Amino acid sequence: MYKQLIRPLFFLLDAERVHHLVFSTLRIKGNIPGFKSLLSGLFSYSHQSLETKLCGLTFKNPLGLAAGFDKDAKLIDELACMGFGFIEIGTLTPKPQPGNDRPRLFRLPQDQALINRMGFNNEGVLAAVERLKKRKSGVIVGGNIGKNKSTPNEKALDDYAYCIEALYPVVDYFVVNVSSPNTPGLRELQEKEPLRKLLAFVRATVDSKIKPKPVFLKIAPDLTVEQLDDIIEILKETRMDGVIATNTTISREGLKSAVDVVEQIGVGGLSGKPLRDQSNAVIKYLRAQLGSTYPIIGVGGIMSVEDALKKLKAGADLIQIYTGFVYEGPGFVKKILKSLSNFKNQ
Repeated sequence: MYKQLIRPLFFLLDAERVHHLVFSTLRIKGNIPGFKSLLSGLFSYSHQSLETKLCGLTFKNPLGLAAGFDKDAKLIDELACMGFGFIEIGTLTPKPQPGNDRPRLFRLPQDQALINRMGFNNEGVLAAVERLKKRKSGVIVGGNIGKNKSTPNEKALDDYAYCIEALYPVVDYFVVNVSSPNTPGLRELQEKEPLRKLLAFVRATVDSKIKPKPVFLKIAPDLTVEQLDDIIEILKETRMDGVIATNTTISREGLKSAVDVVEQIGVGGLSGKPLRDQSNAVIKYLRAQLGSTYPIIGVGGIMSVEDALKKLKAGADLIQIYTGFVYEGPGFVKKILKSLSNFKNQ
């Protein structure tokens, strides 16, 4: 029903407008008694074989919702009812910021892809904290954090520290985001020395707590082998708990969409099917270099059950979706989980 009826209607409208429309609808209906139970009955799937333990956390299943979908933690309970094993909020910054000018979210249906240049639009970390204090579900929540656009890179540590302090009581793990292509200068923090300094600082901040929480680094798919080797060295040196591979790509290679359409859209991060193989290659390399036990969360280009399995076979312990959720609809979660359960029970 979603792909035949609802999606064609959605795709007639501006992508970001549809996103806000869906959120508003779910927020309103979420207050109706029984609605969340209905969501759970329709879309969730549970099986003991899907339970996954990683970094001291127990995930009811290995399929999560990637950062960017529920930036401000507005729909944690409703999305939990759709079957996700974990939900990553953000990217959150210390101060609220509007992000880049609209339009800033675009579909490429021929490629089953999205291009976004949102620019860390969010209501600020404190607004998300207040919502998370009121959530009712026990789903694992990750806090994806970044710096404000107005913060120079030399003061980025202050922004990450602020977000950690604010979110610490209400999230289960942290993600340091230095890989978005949509905040000017941000990816410079992936360079060896800035990254070493940032992660060492984050590690020390988290370790100073009575109960340290896992910290993941989210990386771009557009890194050279030499850059990946530097990151691997720093991950080990700073004792990061894991890595998330990958964010969106700035590449436009191999797209089926008309060149003039893509050029008219302009800059931004590409997600969806065209990212799949690039993301998988990074995951395979990380797994080979980091060993069999180092935690890896795989994201990028999961548009089918087969894509989900390939991501796990490439070396991911957990996986996340975003663009596939947009194109395939809420039933996509259940479809993947059923197949993963069958795969694990073979």
